[in-house]
Amino acid sequence: MNRSEARSRIESLKTEIKRLNYQYFTLDRNEFSEEVRDSLKKELVRLESEFPGLVTPDSPTQRVGSALSGRFKKVAHITPKKSLADVFSSEEIVEWSERVTKFLPNEKMTFIAEPKMDGLNITVHYEKGKLIRALTRGNGVEGEDVTHTVRTIESLPLELEMPIGLEASGEVFLSKESFEHINLEQEKNEKPLFANPRNAAAGSVRQLDPAVSASRNLNIFFYELGRNTLKDLPSTQEQVLKTFHALGLPINPTYKVFSSIDDVVKFCGEWGAKREKLAFEIDGIVLKINEKSAQEKLGFTAKTPRWAVAYKFAPKQATTHVLDIIVQVGRTGALTPVAVLDPVFVAGSTVSRATLHNEDDLERKDVRVGDTVVIQKAGDVIPEVVEVMKNLRTGVEKKFHFPKKCPACGGAVEKPEGEAITRCVNSGCFAQEREHFIHFVSKHAFDIEGLGEKVVSGLVEEGFVSDPADIFSLTSDDFLSLPLFKEKRTSNLLSSIEKSKDVTLSRFIFALGIRHIGEEISQSLARYFTDHYGNGRSASFEMGKLIELMSHVKFEDLDNIDGFGGKVAQSVVEWFSHK
Repeated sequence: MNRSEARSRIESLKTEIKRLNYQYFTLDRNEFSEEVRDSLKKELVRLESEFPGLVTPDSPTQRVGSALSGRFKKVAHITPKKSLADVFSSEEIVEWSERVTKFLPNEKMTFIAEPKMDGLNITVHYEKGKLIRALTRGNGVEGEDVTHTVRTIESLPLELEMPIGLEASGEVFLSKESFEHINLEQEKNEKPLFANPRNAAAGSVRQLDPAVSASRNLNIFFYELGRNTLKDLPSTQEQVLKTFHALGLPINPTYKVFSSIDDVVKFCGEWGAKREKLAFEIDGIVLKINEKSAQEKLGFTAKTPRWAVAYKFAPKQATTHVLDIIVQVGRTGALTPVAVLDPVFVAGSTVSRATLHNEDDLERKDVRVGDTVVIQKAGDVIPEVVEVMKNLRTGVEKKFHFPKKCPACGGAVEKPEGEAITRCVNSGCFAQEREHFIHFVSKHAFDIEGLGEKVVSGLVEEGFVSDPADIFSLTSDDFLSLPLFKEKRTSNLLSSIEKSKDVTLSRFIFALGIRHIGEEISQSLARYFTDHYGNGRSASFEMGKLIELMSHVKFEDLDNIDGFGGKVAQSVVEWFSHK
């Protein structure tokens, strides 16, 4: 990207991020997820670091917080608010710790890790132990006075255990259960539903009527100490949390102190795995240098503290660019459009391709080459394009035209009435044959270790296999004639093939690749054959006998099996009717 292109993209990103920030922070609305905003901001940070001359004071990367809604009185913060720099991987956590130790090489430091609540930042003020004010983060310099609603939070003391002056910041949040209850009430009253607990918490705090806020079971955890009249100042962040607890201010008790950054990384990984089981939402882990003396020496950059970062969990969604659109041919002849992407990290791995499902879905979403798109992993496994960010279009994006012939073999394609899938009808299509083999040897079928896509393609191209049964007749000479195969690899693969012969009935049925027959239905079909021909036991079938039984199965028999519908039963009968 040259400077002119970078300038144009930066301006587009700034405009879109500001628009989404206003919706999110001020209007409590979510057109896209927070992860999408984070992803756009990461791209903006990257471009501004590559072209520092294009950084302007009004950039979202140079600001803290958001514009005020104008509904509430604005009050200046005693202690201006700073944002935390985000890190997204264990490598970035380690890099942060190395920067800190390099800055203070002779300082003995520990780390404190606190689960990051996904809520609304609030700062409260006490005078002589009594609550006098509660402010939103606002723009970091001044916030909105929401004392009337925050004081309805039952876990927040209106009077502290000590008659002191105190400024403390925390996060107002909702439990998942309370969030569901609020949306049920919204639905009952024919009002818009909240997109997530964070938006519901923010919307509840910004109510003009405190009775509405009081009915929503809000909660708050504190984590940051501001100006105060404490006699003994805490010397660590851990002591700050213990001081809050002693004063009666609620804290998240799941924090932990570490002396090793490796243990910090492990802690972050553990919470990433178990966060879905929590009663409330967290979107990461806040990592801080525990010692206050070290924090003071490390200080701040223009907008973030050097002594703290926010580790964000692997995003479920991200934004990226569509570099191309191609069409893949599956084992049943299905033509699937696939977006070739600028690689992006999402849900734990780097993604460079994402499914567009079918021609209708491609048309409905209007995905074009050059678009900025939101992607996610369907079921946390298969990357898919969720939506196009049309506000970021420049006019050079190219519309994709679905092929009228099979892109693999050039054969005819058809799209049956009432179906969304276009299929190649050439039974000798190389792509279908290859995909059928790949399915046959896959993990949930015969699970032949070492027989991956490239090896299968080589075997098909060389003519060593034309039917899955041919796999079990392959010799060492066959494999040794393929590129990169030597004796040890050949020996291991032949052993894997031999081992795979001991296969369960359900996996065998799944491996056949019958249309509409997935893992669960394969298990149902296996139970049917076992119950009817194995006297109810988990019988071992001789292959010839099994094929004979299957080839005589009737539609009426299968249609009554749990999980089978007319289409599924018909598909099985038709498959076995071909001699």
